[in-house]
Parts: sequence; structure tokens; C-alpha cells
Amino acid sequence: MEASELLKKVRKIEIKTRRLSQDLFSGEYHSAFKGRGMSFSEVREYTMGDDIRSIDWNVTARFNHPFVKVFEEERELTVMLIVDVSASEYFGTRRQLKQDMVTELCAVLAFSAIQNNDKIGVLFFTDRVEKFIPPKKGKSHILHIIRELLEFKPEGKKTDISGALRYFNNAIKKKSIAFVISDFMDSNFTDALKIASGKHDLVALRIYDRREKEMPPIGLVQFFDAEAGSEVWLDTSNAKVRNRYFAAVRKKDQSLKDAFIRSGVDFAEIATDQSYVEPLTALFARRGR
Repeated sequence: MEASELLKKVRKIEIKTRRLSQDLFSGEYHSAFKGRGMSFSEVREYTMGDDIRSIDWNVTARFNHPFVKVFEEERELTVMLIVDVSASEYFGTRRQLKQDMVTELCAVLAFSAIQNNDKIGVLFFTDRVEKFIPPKKGKSHILHIIRELLEFKPEGKKTDISGALRYFNNAIKKKSIAFVISDFMDSNFTDALKIASGKHDLVALRIYDRREKEMPPIGLVQFFDAEAGSEVWLDTSNAKVRNRYFAAVRKKDQSLKDAFIRSGVDFAEIATDQSYVEPLTALFARRGR
């Protein structure tokens, strides 16, 4: 990609996602993701309705008048984006590719994080860890992340969520907020989810294309697995073939939801042809409650 074209794309994504994070997600994000605890802020005079347990008895005795301690939330968090860049992310039949949706999601989450004075980092993965960008603050850091999302060329094609989560656990020692952004076309990663969720606040954002859940009766069709590099021909006009496909899709969807629930992971599903605003807002609202 030409440098000028890349800068235009970065700017376009910045303008859109920064506005969304300011207008829609700033309050919801703050409510959904709490700080590490409460820290002492100041002492002020007692007023009617204050909790008597917060009275500072030393100051009260000194001034012969009740004073209370005021605490505020320690806001600064570390936010990690664990981003699937495997071959299946470069698929899309409606408005955009899954990878395009991932890029915008990462940008809006990153701008929401820095507006709340949080640090943001990224881990790109396929069947290996492709790149790790340590958490930092600042607009220039976010623009660097967006540029990487737009032009990064992974070496691997397949997906290894367990490996990515193990690397993440080793790299980030302090508890953080971690968004796993993927189509989750992988298996046997429930144990890794549980371990990571026990140490960090894990959130799963599943990106999918509606065509992956549909099989219209249009005759003989060639299907290509971008990750395995294999091809298969299916007769989509055959009702038994379609029913087996739908059953497999439903089973995969349910097992994925069960894995998230068992692991204590909040999750949202976002289709490539829909706006991510509503699913994200609903997710933040659930967490805020």
C-alpha cells in the first residue's frame, strides 16, 4: 500500500472511530471497566447523609468538627487487544471483510481507552504470535496501532487461540482488560480461556459473516478453506447437505457460547454487515449493571 493511501485510510478510520468513542462509548466504557480500586483523594467537612464510616477521627478531633475522607477510583487500566489476523479474517460477502470490521473495532476501543487515561497494547496472532505491541498511552501510539492493523502481513494462516492467550498471560503480569477479537474458528481453547479469565478481565468479540451461517440451494458449489488451503465441492441443492451444514453451524455456535459462559468471559457477536455500535453498547451496558 502506498504511503499516501495508507495515511488517508488511517485518517478516515481515526475520524470515524474517534468521534464514536467520544459521543457514544466514553461513559459506557468508563462504567463497564472499573479501575483497580479506591484511593484517598481529600478530606472535607461532614454533610448530612455522609456515611459515618468514612469519618476521619483524627481530623475531626483536631478541628472539633466532623470531617470525612473522600476516595476516588484508581482509573488507570491496561487494555490489551488480542487480534486474530489468520486467513479466515480476510473473508466477507456483505459490506466489508471481517478484517475491516476488526480494524474499526480496535480503533474505537483504543480511543475509548485513552480518553479514560488507560494504556492500550496489541497482540496479533495466527497459529503463532505474529507481533506484540506493548501497552502505552497517547494518540500517536493509537495511530501506530491502526497503521499496523491496515498493513500488517502475517506469516501464519491458521488460528491458535490457546497459544495467543498463553503468550498474553506471560507478557502481561498485572491484571488487565483484554479483548479477544476473532471469528473463533479454532477448537480446544476453553482451558486457555479459563486460565486467562482467572487472571485478567477477558472479553470476547466474535466477528462473523452471515454467509458462513447460510447455504442457499444454488447447485454445485466449490468451498475453499483459506486456513487449511483445502477445497471441497458440495451440492447445495441437496436438502440433506444443507441440513447437515446448518446443524454443524448451530452446534459450533452453541459450544462457543458454552465455552465463554463456563470461562466467565463476557462476549458479543458482530456481523460484517451490521454496525458494531449496538452490540458494543449492549455489552458495555450489561457490564455496567
